[in-house]
Amino acid sequence: MMKKVLWSVLLLAASLQAEEIYTTFTVEAKQHADLAFTSSGTVQRVDVDVASVVKKDEVLAALNSDDLLAALQIAKVALVYAKRDLERQQRVKKLVDEARFDQYRFKYENANAQVAYQQALLDKTLLKAPFDGVIYEKMVEVGDVVSGAMIRTVMKIQSLKARKLILNIDQKYWKQIEPGLTFRYKVDGDDTEYTGEITKVYPYANSANRKIRAEVEAQDFTPGLFGEGYIITPDSK
Repeated sequence: MMKKVLWSVLLLAASLQAEEIYTTFTVEAKQHADLAFTSSGTVQRVDVDVASVVKKDEVLAALNSDDLLAALQIAKVALVYAKRDLERQQRVKKLVDEARFDQYRFKYENANAQVAYQQALLDKTLLKAPFDGVIYEKMVEVGDVVSGAMIRTVMKIQSLKARKLILNIDQKYWKQIEPGLTFRYKVDGDDTEYTGEITKVYPYANSANRKIRAEVEAQDFTPGLFGEGYIITPDSK
């Protein structure tokens, strides 16, 4: 009998010490990026719209590049002839001055570099997706003029389903919050209770609102939503 009473007292004491830390959160896409052209020109085509699902490196839009295509072709022709000259000199290398041979080698290497340079300029006229995702804002149309000197965002992309919950936790719990803790939560407008795990704790406290931040991975929620939940500390499991 005494053992049962003692056990009950111990359970009561443990429950009094148990703590579930209340916190609010906002939903963000796990990946998101503001996309812009780094080259100047007129938008020739736009291949996507808001809500378009895209793959990494897929072309989203392109600038008119006729001049750069011509410059690349000229550079490729120059490379062909520079290579032929170098090959001819290599066949008679023992009969020519070394300094003269180096001149032909320099012309070839320079022509090769010019092709790479012109190709790089051409590539900058293409706006590509940096990762698999969905376009959620588009601020560019065919005929718009963009400037590489005054970079402006023309599209925004976010991960398709992967999300992260950004928790804002009272700083007084800073010693108790760590990766691996369970988080039970609900999202506004949804009565379902979800469970996740803290994957990251930010290494600073916001002095303006006295909060520390942590992240929990999630799926499918609309970015921008708000929610609340409880962090389960070891004592409260």
